[in-house]
Amino acid sequence: MSTRFNTGSTDLKAGVTAPEGLKDAKKLAALIIEILEEHSAQEILNIDLDGKSSVADYMIVASGRSNRHVNALADYIQKGLKEAGISKMGVEGQEANDWVLIDAGDVILHLFRPEVREYYNIEKIWTSPAGEGHLGADATFKPSE
Repeated sequence: MSTRFNTGSTDLKAGVTAPEGLKDAKKLAALIIEILEEHSAQEILNIDLDGKSSVADYMIVASGRSNRHVNALADYIQKGLKEAGISKMGVEGQEANDWVLIDAGDVILHLFRPEVREYYNIEKIWTSPAGEGHLGADATFKPSE
């Protein structure tokens, strides 16, 4: 079951719009971080995706203390972005509140409970240099015979 505007769409980027003042991804990321800090999110990490992904410019990863705190953080972010004029955003995972993803266009936010964040460790994927700890670093190309 999808929560994407109750349309069943799984394309999180579709329909995300932002006002002129927040078209700059850096300003949008700063707004999201400000909201997270104001509401006591833990271990906030802002990852610059320049050269790593064409999906977004920034990925923010943060933790809430519990399911309720993750849910509250997700609500505060959605409310803050709407107040800033972002009319549509993709939201996934708010049913269980273990891992909530909010796609605000050029900024993607992952909110986790601490143990879920530790288990998936997605920040390691996006912050380690290519070749370091990646499967592709050990792989060699062998042409088929």
